[in-house]
Amino acid sequence: MPELAPFHIAFPVDDLGAARHFYGTILGCPEGRSDTDWIDFNLYGHQIVAHRVDTPRPAAAHNPVDGHAVPVPHFGVVLPPAEWQALADRLKAAGTKFVIEPHTRFPGQPGEQSTMFFHDPAGNALEFKAFADLRQLFAK
Repeated sequence: MPELAPFHIAFPVDDLGAARHFYGTILGCPEGRSDTDWIDFNLYGHQIVAHRVDTPRPAAAHNPVDGHAVPVPHFGVVLPPAEWQALADRLKAAGTKFVIEPHTRFPGQPGEQSTMFFHDPAGNALEFKAFADLRQLFAK
């Protein structure tokens, strides 16, 4: 695959301290710039920004995928398998409650992948996945 350009996403949080702990300590994202109402994090080379908001979040939607109710919206990163497993182990050790436990989705089919879903302290859904063969990322 060609080298990818970093993406940027901004997402709402209600507690910057909780976001700093979750993204910085549990997920291991180095912190970049910050201000009183936002924090930049480096998520595997991508710029994600937690913005403090006071407005209530809309109710999450779900979409059925491979027998699971996938939370929508969500964001995350496709990791190499060993990094994915290390992250899953770190999240379990931190007591993270998974929306969808780490498992293999679509076994033996195009697009076979390891995946897990969980929420940050503000309720934002995240998915991290891994492919044994990254060429399967867009396989039909």
